[in-house]
Amino acid sequence: MEQTEPVPTPAADAPRPAPVLRGIAAGPGGAVAPVARMSAPPTLPEREPEVADPEAEAGAARDALEGVAAELEGRAADLGGDAAAVLKAQALMARDPELRRQVEDGVRDGRAAAWAVWGACSRYRDLLLAAGGYLAERAADLSDIRDRAVAALLGLPMPGLPDPGHPHVLVAEDLAPADTVRLDGDRVLAIVTRFGGPTSHTVILARSLGIPAVVGCAGAEDLADGAVVAVDGDAGTVEADPDPEAAEGVRRRAERRRALLRASSGPGRTADGVPVALLLNAGEGDPGEAAAHDSEGIGLLRTEFLFLDRAEPPTVVEQTEVYTRLFRAFVGRVVTVRTLDAGSDKPLAFAATGPEDNPALGVRGFRAARVHPGLLTDQLTAIAAAERAAGTIGPAARVRVMAPMVSTPAEAAEFADLARSAGIGEVGVMVEVPAAALLADRLLPRVDFVSVGTNDLAQYTMAADRTLGALPDLLDPWQPALLSLVGSTGGAGERLGRPVGVCGEAAADPLLALVLVGLGVTSLSAAPPALPAVRYALARHTHAECRELAELALTAEGPEQAREAVRGAAHPEVVGL
Repeated sequence: MEQTEPVPTPAADAPRPAPVLRGIAAGPGGAVAPVARMSAPPTLPEREPEVADPEAEAGAARDALEGVAAELEGRAADLGGDAAAVLKAQALMARDPELRRQVEDGVRDGRAAAWAVWGACSRYRDLLLAAGGYLAERAADLSDIRDRAVAALLGLPMPGLPDPGHPHVLVAEDLAPADTVRLDGDRVLAIVTRFGGPTSHTVILARSLGIPAVVGCAGAEDLADGAVVAVDGDAGTVEADPDPEAAEGVRRRAERRRALLRASSGPGRTADGVPVALLLNAGEGDPGEAAAHDSEGIGLLRTEFLFLDRAEPPTVVEQTEVYTRLFRAFVGRVVTVRTLDAGSDKPLAFAATGPEDNPALGVRGFRAARVHPGLLTDQLTAIAAAERAAGTIGPAARVRVMAPMVSTPAEAAEFADLARSAGIGEVGVMVEVPAAALLADRLLPRVDFVSVGTNDLAQYTMAADRTLGALPDLLDPWQPALLSLVGSTGGAGERLGRPVGVCGEAAADPLLALVLVGLGVTSLSAAPPALPAVRYALARHTHAECRELAELALTAEGPEQAREAVRGAAHPEVVGL
């Protein structure tokens, strides 16, 4: 989504940030419009009142948290897909028994309800930030719960989105899921946040809405209300006070993009007819809604929504019912199910893995089966049963299953044996650690396909936490070192006749998609709004041209040089997307 608005003159005394700010490219597209900043969250009065009735204070705090949870659930009921899943997870956080216990402890220590809620939520938030990884990305969700509950207790306006009365670029320190799902794409032309990582809830939801976004953008706090900015969600840049020529360029680019993508439909193909499957990344939501998108199936079905925030694991019957509905919705198309990707960074109450100093390097993904093998065998049993059930009433999906966080050929063989013994015919693994890519020639003969998860592969290759907004250059998917590992995997796939997919966010970049195909990738999986541009880019380049672009990227000094080299050699209309 790319739009532009008339450019008003900012106030003379407005703070003037650096001309170009850089962050993490989080939602493709661009826009030029005035800034509208999120209002500041509620603050506690300087003087805390004395508590006359601790029981009443504790009750008020519980009611405020429950009110927040109910509001989030109410919003989720009107939504589907990732948006509903995110809000439901946040509602569960508001009802967390440990959080409520800490609030009640604060009241017993003499704190008023609002102060007790503030203190408990803030301590919980600090623990999440210290844990890093997936847990750190949930800190913004908890801050939102705190702010909403405190506003209710103090009788203050509920935190929410600005409404300047015209289309704008929304700028915030961070953006809570409850606000992101309410964004109106006709009003909010782009999002810029000071904090947040490439896999935060803000990013997930912005992509699902097709809104350009830049997160982890240092200097965003200096962008003043009404100041005009040009946001490039593909490059991860925010230009303050763009000149008229730059603003006009964004407008022309937006019009051209809309016209070109309206005509982009059908299977993915290069200009010379080489097929490249264009697939969806999917999670919780209405299967029919997901199936309505113009795609060739699902390249990544995240199954964590069935397991997270539960006291007990879902039964085989529960899982079978969910998978069956999905398989029936995707008749004649592929559905690639990723087995549970949980562990220390996505803790399960019923599957403790023990304390770990670095959860990103711990017992997660397929490794969790070493500690809790029953979770995996039950899931494989359910997937196989669902495939059979879906086929009893006619054609169903072509089901594939893959395991996350596989590092060695031996692990790949172990998973393949487990899946095939459960009755699953097509088995693969994720390539997310350098070891798997480096030994792809030995790993691929054990399975039927592999899928490269570029988000994790980038962090392990560059030794940079993917949730850390301070290192966007190291996490850039154009890094030649990362592309070299993708090329190692793609080359092995070509030699052995095995499909190689990419289901990380790199697949959503039209120019980078060309490079990936040139490296031997045969399928690309991304959020639905990204597929038309990728389809269009492929259709204007032959497979040989994709290989030439891949070579330019591989031999570049760094990500910026790789991007510019490919931009200079790609079809001009694709560069203009």
